Amino acid sequence: MTIKDLQFTDQRWLQFWENYQGLEHQKKAIVKLGEHIKEADQCLLVESADWVDDWRGPAAPPAADWLKIAQPFVANWEGFRAQAYLCPAKVWTVGYGATSLRGKAVKAGDTITQPLAADLLADDLKRFHQGVVKLIPAVTGYSASQQAALTSWAFNVGLGAVESSTLRRRLLAGENPRTVITQELPRWNKGDGGKVLEGLTRRRAEEVKLFQSGGPSPAPAFTPGSPFSYKITPNVAYGEITLQSEARRFQRQHQCDTAVLLAQFVQRARDFYGRPAIITSGYRPPKINAQVGGASRSEHLYDRPDTGAIDFYIDGIPVIQLQRWADERWPYSLGYGAPKGFIHLGMRPGRPKVRWNY
Repeated sequence: MTIKDLQFTDQRWLQFWENYQGLEHQKKAIVKLGEHIKEADQCLLVESADWVDDWRGPAAPPAADWLKIAQPFVANWEGFRAQAYLCPAKVWTVGYGATSLRGKAVKAGDTITQPLAADLLADDLKRFHQGVVKLIPAVTGYSASQQAALTSWAFNVGLGAVESSTLRRRLLAGENPRTVITQELPRWNKGDGGKVLEGLTRRRAEEVKLFQSGGPSPAPAFTPGSPFSYKITPNVAYGEITLQSEARRFQRQHQCDTAVLLAQFVQRARDFYGRPAIITSGYRPPKINAQVGGASRSEHLYDRPDTGAIDFYIDGIPVIQLQRWADERWPYSLGYGAPKGFIHLGMRPGRPKVRWNY
């Protein structure tokens, strides 16, 4: 029997690997599978194979140390339970607060080992951390302890609560983070029916303490009034997106928030190729957009939340190569501008995946 005889669909292949638990007999089977693949096509098992980059995922950001702080902190508050149990919200839970196991909802009778529970907790914390960064982009400039404190809070209350919170609104408005956290976090100490819970009161107090122990106050939030020298990412400044023109300065906070997401991907491309990223166009107010012949609904207008665009290329790298790289990794709007010397990285309401040629 050959691999082709198995007739695996993409879904069955994914389900096959979802059953992997790091067991010794499974590791032995993977080694055997690797030998078969090597015999069939050695090109599939080399560093440059196209699947290797996807398997590894994006490089961990410099602030990844937050996880080393957040994981034991949250584990201590959640406590480990090997047997599935009903949490106060009447949801089946296991391990360190996990509600899903091997891709399925936890149910009565499920069990888990502590090592696997720790891995699931780490994955959940990464997901919540990403959610916090999306909702409060300035968090990327916070210390590891401060990111850990906010991730713990989000893990406990949910990203929906974070999104609608006064805490988020105040941080986005550029208020001092230490003041906001000290005043707002303690308010999240109530259970169903608005009853104050002692456990939540103590947890919030410890999260505030953790945040305040995080060294120097975080860098100020990115706002329309920030100086053009403000670093949105280590290598992408506010002024690059405005082409250093005051006429192109952002007017709304949602424009800054969208610019952060775009700049982070430009930074990712820069880091991948190890060469400078050159931005040729960013924000274009209506008057400027009309002057340059931009489309009436151009993403460069940044005129609604989740709407924006950056045209760029990487110095010394063929644009078509960059375009293919971005096409595989950018989940939103991408204009194939390689023939004109750039790629268009964009977003629009609803964040659909869109592709088009210039």
